[in-house]
Amino acid sequence: MSFEQVVATYETRQRGLGRRARRWFLGRREVRSHGWRRTDALLRAVACGFGLAVAGVALHRLELLLVGLPLLVSMMLVSPPTGRPKVREVKLADTVEADLRSRVTVSMEPGEGAAIAALRMPVASRSGVGPVHLLPAVTGEVHAVIRWNTWGLSNYLRPDHLMASHDGLYVLGPVVGRTTNHTVLPPIDPLRAAPLPPRAAGLVGAHRSARPGDGMELRDIRPFQSGDRLRRVDWRVSLRAAAASGGELVPGTLHVRERHAEADADLLLALDTTLDVGRRIADWAEVEVGAAARVGGSLDTGVRAVSSLAATFLRQGDRVGLIDIGQPRGGVSAGSGRRQLQRIRHSLVLSAQRVSGAGEPVLRTAQVPPGATVVILSPFLDDKLVELTVRAARRGNLVIAVDVLPPDLVPDEETPWGEAVRAIVVAEQRVRLAVLGEHGVPVVRWADGTLGTVLQSARRRIRGRR
Repeated sequence: MSFEQVVATYETRQRGLGRRARRWFLGRREVRSHGWRRTDALLRAVACGFGLAVAGVALHRLELLLVGLPLLVSMMLVSPPTGRPKVREVKLADTVEADLRSRVTVSMEPGEGAAIAALRMPVASRSGVGPVHLLPAVTGEVHAVIRWNTWGLSNYLRPDHLMASHDGLYVLGPVVGRTTNHTVLPPIDPLRAAPLPPRAAGLVGAHRSARPGDGMELRDIRPFQSGDRLRRVDWRVSLRAAAASGGELVPGTLHVRERHAEADADLLLALDTTLDVGRRIADWAEVEVGAAARVGGSLDTGVRAVSSLAATFLRQGDRVGLIDIGQPRGGVSAGSGRRQLQRIRHSLVLSAQRVSGAGEPVLRTAQVPPGATVVILSPFLDDKLVELTVRAARRGNLVIAVDVLPPDLVPDEETPWGEAVRAIVVAEQRVRLAVLGEHGVPVVRWADGTLGTVLQSARRRIRGRR
């Protein structure tokens, strides 16, 4: 056998011994974690009793023997508990509302022999799974009140527990509980709704169209024509016209009321999910795939804005849809009703989990119906977003750009170029917003609350153009 073969055989045997040793240690740790075991207090008591008994015999001291021997015998006769504790959570609804409080419940069955329970439970003033609480080991339910401070996928409860017998001589655990997940929907802020420019897609809806039809709002009064219905005749105007022509109703004196047709209005909310930036520029390079959005960042502001806008305009009967600019396959097609709001909010939570800091923004023509109003929410830190917005406006749709970049950016204090970088970022973003304004795209900041005014002015501009 060659030297290389000997080395290979030795390494194979060592790997086998390592796997068996690792399996043995894992098995021992599994037994310690899932069964009752002696604590250091019990071992110290046995060692102390044995030492006192030996010292009493060796030194011929009766008092040491009288103290050590009962202690040793009592510790040796203590039997481990036989109960199997069960700690499980009482699951709540799969979805909850952000900025609200909920009551979570954990049922505990300590079993026979358990006296003290250490249970991890959340608290309302602290995020995460919460601290450890010492409780008496009794069968019942443990309640806690938590507050959903942020939207997204939340790991709200993980009931880790440890059980101890009387005097802490035997313990079971710690046992890591199963994590319970929740979908926390984005909050809905009350907004002042503004009328959307109408989309003449049919003779149904809640908004006035530019075309004549059956509606409530008066469009014009004109002479009677062939095909007009008699119920549309305005008899007051017709009688005045007849009186002016001699007092007889002749075909030229009849006048009818012409009304505006009522049509649907579509609002498409396009959210930029290609990046998520906060106030601190130094944190922009830290991308955590699958993490929740930064609190107060651009994505957090955009999601809250989309949720509030969707709830407001759906409440007044409009059709609202969601476009995920960072993920072309995401989003929700335009619809109406309360279920549409739930679909949009769930899609927003999923969109926040897909932010990777890279990717091409996409807004296809097929995603925007003719005549729909498009609201693009983005920090506009990329020229591609400007080109995408301008192309959408050139198709004939009303496009409104909403700037969600956090105000008062904080420069990186660890580099001497932090303030210069902040000034360059602000200046470049200001140039991009100016380019949008030159192409007829209104630009507003979400914090200003002027979106309703922009919609009203756009409605008047479209009406004057028609």
